[in-house]
Amino acid sequence: MEIPVSKAKGMLTELVRRAETGQDVVLTRHGRAAVSLVPVRPQLDPDAKRAAIASICAAAAQKRIAGADAARSQDFLYGESGLPD
Repeated sequence: MEIPVSKAKGMLTELVRRAETGQDVVLTRHGRAAVSLVPVRPQLDPDAKRAAIASICAAAAQKRIAGADAARSQDFLYGESGLPD
């Protein structure tokens, strides 16, 4: 949604609500985009980020299935000479 700054002055609350719901709100000046309203996302502190990453890594490690190494997964296609059989 693009709206001139002069018109946006009277409807700022409505524009903020729209931006919070994910709508693109662009304020224009003389027909050219000037600014965009975007919602502020809460940022995690570094300790919370580390904890989240550790949790994801632990969950991924539990799902890992032992098997052939990806680097060797197609060795059966090649002979001792390194050429296809």
